[in-house]
Formats: sequence, structure tokens, C-alpha cells
Amino acid sequence: MPWYARLQLNYTLENARTVARFEHDGPLRILQSLYPEGDGICHNVLVHPPGGLVGGDTLDITASVGPGAHGLVTTPGATRFYRSTGERALQRTHLSLEENSRLEWLPLESLCYNACQAENHLTINIAPGAECMGWDVTALGLPHAGQAFDTGRFVQHIEVPGLWLERGVIDAADRRLLQSPLGLAGHHCVASLFLTTGAPMGKARRDAALDAARALMDTHALKATAGATSPNGQVVVLRVLAPQVEPAMQLLKQVRSAWRAALWQLDAAPPRIWSM
Repeated sequence: MPWYARLQLNYTLENARTVARFEHDGPLRILQSLYPEGDGICHNVLVHPPGGLVGGDTLDITASVGPGAHGLVTTPGATRFYRSTGERALQRTHLSLEENSRLEWLPLESLCYNACQAENHLTINIAPGAECMGWDVTALGLPHAGQAFDTGRFVQHIEVPGLWLERGVIDAADRRLLQSPLGLAGHHCVASLFLTTGAPMGKARRDAALDAARALMDTHALKATAGATSPNGQVVVLRVLAPQVEPAMQLLKQVRSAWRAALWQLDAAPPRIWSM
């Protein structure tokens, strides 16, 4: 029987402290709020106890950040899209940032098992003065286990309405997409790190973000398959192809740290669960 789970997460700034409250239906929730950087930034871990989605399952995640609040959300492990006999599995996330708020959306990778039928949607609404830093990492098959992505279909949708839209369809039957040098060139991991702002960030700030990303890319093993660009004045994005998740995630974490320092004057402060 398909499972439906819903989580509503709300961050508010109360007496200089970012406070997280949530409500949920089904197996989807957050763990205890942590403050490794002080009261102003609230770290949370989003947990889906079943550990994965099968055909017919739906996860609905909504996060709102009130004026002046700063939330950080990650996960304890990968989101797994398992084999399906026909029905799709859907993860749908909607982030909403009010004036002068910040959100870091940093879930670990999505794993597309062979024969999955899956969709992953992320929509971000952002007010003037607000900023959202996040990433999306998708792995096809389980190369370490010798399990290829031979059949199945994965749809990835990332959107800031009226500002930025990226939508990709990866069908295992499309060998040209998967193997061509103009496509994924045989790589099993597709990853993006993005910064989006509610107002134009200015040329100097955009250049600082691009320069920081490119400096790290130039010395990384994935230099040949990574690139940073700014499609408009409110979005900066780093994209990377990799043979597996680990080197891609390493690069994204390094650039995230550099962007935090250059743009927000904050230390790296990786979530504690990443080191466990």
C-alpha cells in the first residue's frame, strides 16, 4: 500500500533566536533543533524512517522561514527511490523565505535504483532581502554494488518561479543522454549547488561567488566536469558530473563553505550529522 507523508516546518525569529516548529502526517519529521553557531541559526535533521520511496509513495515537505530567521536543513542519509512496477514515487518540496531570512537546504543525495519511476520537485519562493543556499545531488544506480541504472525514469524539477527553472528527464533507455559527451558522458552522479536571492545581488557579489567556486574547481579532481555560472542577477549555480557521489559532494561542501565565508561572513559549520 502506498505511503503518504507530509511535513510542515516553520522557522521564526524570537528574541534573537531562530526557533523551529513543525507538524507532520505519516513517517516524516525533524529531530531536535541544534545551535552549533549560536541562537541565530537553527540546524535540523529531516528524517524519513522508512528510508526510501516505492511506486505510489509521496513525500510533501514545506518549509517557511520568517523575517530575520536562519534555518539549516539536512538529512541523515540518502533519499532512496526504489524499483517500481509502474507507479511513480514523488518527493515534493516547497520552500518559502520571507524578508531578510536565510535558509540552507542541504539534503544528502537521491539514489535512483534500477527500474525506479521517480520525480523530485523543489520550488523556492523568496522575498526581497532573503537568500537561499542549497544543493541537489542525484546518483543513478549503485555503481559500488555493480547495480547499473538500466531501466527506469527520473524527473528532476528545480524552480524559483519567474526567475529560474531547471527540469531534466533521465530515462535509462536514452543511451545518448547517458553516454554521449554532450550528455552525462557515462557519469553516474549529477549535482548542483545554488544560491538564489530575493533581490539582485550586484555584480561584485556575484563575481565573488563565481570566483570562489572556480578557485576550488580548478584544483579539484572534477575540474573537467564542473562549471559555475550566473544565469541572472539573482542566481549563482555550480554544476558537476562525477563517476560517483563522494567526489561531487566533497566539491559542493567546499564551495558551500567558501560561499558562506565570502557572502555571509560565516564559518563553514558543517552539520554535526555529516561527521557521524
